Amino acid sequence: MVINWENLRRAAQRALPGFAFDYVDGGADDEQTLRHNREVFARWMFKPAVLKDASRRSLQTSLANDSMAAPLLVAPTGYNGMLRYQADLMLARAAAQNGIGYIQSTVSTASLEESAAVSQGPRWFQLYVLKDRQVTASLIERAQTAGCSALVVSVDAVHFGNRERDKSHYRRPLKLSVKALADVASHPGWVWRTLRPAGMPGFGNLKPYLPAEYQRGLNAATYFAQQMDPTLNWETLRWVRELWLGPLYIKGIMTEQDALIARQLGFDGIVLSNHGGRQLDGTFSPMQVLAAIRAAVGPDFSILIDSGFRRGTDVVKALALGANAVLLGRPLLYAVAAGGEALVNATLQSMIAEIDRTLAQLGCSSPRDLHPGLVHDINGVSQQNWHN
Repeated sequence: MVINWENLRRAAQRALPGFAFDYVDGGADDEQTLRHNREVFARWMFKPAVLKDASRRSLQTSLANDSMAAPLLVAPTGYNGMLRYQADLMLARAAAQNGIGYIQSTVSTASLEESAAVSQGPRWFQLYVLKDRQVTASLIERAQTAGCSALVVSVDAVHFGNRERDKSHYRRPLKLSVKALADVASHPGWVWRTLRPAGMPGFGNLKPYLPAEYQRGLNAATYFAQQMDPTLNWETLRWVRELWLGPLYIKGIMTEQDALIARQLGFDGIVLSNHGGRQLDGTFSPMQVLAAIRAAVGPDFSILIDSGFRRGTDVVKALALGANAVLLGRPLLYAVAAGGEALVNATLQSMIAEIDRTLAQLGCSSPRDLHPGLVHDINGVSQQNWHN
């Protein structure tokens, strides 16, 4: 039973050895941004309108060329095979069953082709641009062939963050400490669910390009990190735009200037994100820049958002401030770790029900009825009405 996200988090913590749980749960450096991503939602309080007929409601949302049952997508997250065997396919199926979008990561443990075989719902692909342009172009071509309807290019992880919680489990790079190995031994259920079927997972999308010695486990992660293109810039994104024929989003935008450049260059939308607090510690929450960026780009440019979303009320606050949809990450990873596909389904159903209930309590019949006047910034910063 899904009570709330903290309930899911505790269940995942019990199910996973510490190194795997902290991989999902942790952030960069002192984790200021990780905490801030949650705390910031208390900044906005609702001002509900009453005596409005909201007895009939629809959460139907159009994004790019897709129609979705709710303004939600499963965020792209990497190496989910560490949580449970075939976790990526469970997430893809659950998204399809609930009528929302699934964004597959470049570094998922399932391949694009495997996800296409199990999900008939809206599927997007998240791309990391690699040094080898041929590999990057091949990934784009495979995403198109696999039926992905949009491409999301991540631009905020060229230089990986310092994740000290992760490092605390290792005696040296790639080698778990004695304490961490003992912890693994104390989680036989995780070993059975995760390692028994096929051993340590690899990166399904990258398998055709990785040398044999880097096919699985942490060796693969280390090799991949070395392949990221540190020269990524707007010219590179122009090149990607030429290759990708469908809707294209840029993930990791946090300033008005970058949002305007993205719009001017013909991209279809952006994802406001601080990478869930896993990259640059001390970064603003995307919620704090959302209203200003919406005012800058106007009402017709697509803005998605992630980082710190746990409740339906969080989602509704973002929609009211100008977002078109929200990407969900950690709550679904906690769910797949603790209870597999069934718990992911239950979590999504609970989240969608929370969004629907919040709309009703605000006197709204659909996300299109939401506007900044329904939330109040208790810090005293007025919200510009981006509908005008």
